Amino acid sequence: MRVEFSADGIVLAGDLRIPSGSGVRPAVVLTGPFTGVREQVTGLYAERLAAEGFVTLAFDHRCWGESGGEPRRHEDVQGKLHDLRAAVSLLRSRPEVDPERIAAVGICLGGGYALKFAAFDPRVKAFAGIAGAYNNPYSMRTGMDYQGALGGFAGVLERQDLGGAVEYLPAVSTDGEAAMPGDEPFAYYGTSRGAAASWKNEVTRASICELITMDNMMGADFLSPKPALIVHGVIDRFCSPEGAEEAYRRLDEPKKLVWLDAKEHVDLYDREPYVGQAVAEVAAFLREHLAA
Repeated sequence: MRVEFSADGIVLAGDLRIPSGSGVRPAVVLTGPFTGVREQVTGLYAERLAAEGFVTLAFDHRCWGESGGEPRRHEDVQGKLHDLRAAVSLLRSRPEVDPERIAAVGICLGGGYALKFAAFDPRVKAFAGIAGAYNNPYSMRTGMDYQGALGGFAGVLERQDLGGAVEYLPAVSTDGEAAMPGDEPFAYYGTSRGAAASWKNEVTRASICELITMDNMMGADFLSPKPALIVHGVIDRFCSPEGAEEAYRRLDEPKKLVWLDAKEHVDLYDREPYVGQAVAEVAAFLREHLAA
């Protein structure tokens, strides 16, 4: 069912999936890839986890999809954490949900958000990241002119502060400037695989500044004693296996790391057998750790 709820006065749109049957159930809130909307990756995982018996909530974060918020298609780092907080509040209000058995599951960039959110919200009892991007400034500055990049973004933001238009660039492109350049992101977002009425191939230029300055990896240092599952492809050019390994190393027990034989990051967006394998791992892990 479609649901609407508010975070910081912004109306967010989501899809709540409730398995058939009676009684209260564990629930999962999902957050997903950079530029993603709920009809894409999070919606697929929400549907599959609902089939496993979990109440699931996939929603559009502020500024994306059918949710409110300005500027449109902007990565609001702190705002996304507030959105997740409001999403859990909604789940806990539902009669179908056991309010003491709620997990946060993130895919791609959402893996880092789910990790940081779960670490600091005591209402969340478990975390799972799938093909996660566990951004932190230390790793993001590797191989780039970090201060030069910050200077460029400062100019963008200054122009906007002084009344200029919000500056955008394509989300994906095979041969030009884009937030996610190259054939692999385009193979999902630029084709029928990722087609969604509310998705548009653009993102604010300032969003890239948010990506390189956010620290979601720190959630690994604070999650304990909550259980953590990391599922990742052995080859991933966009969310590095090394980042998954670092997050796992910084986590305390209980924790589990599962490697899948995926060769592209977007394999874990919608390709079998990888999505099925990831869902099976997450469902089994949450059943174990969210037992009544």
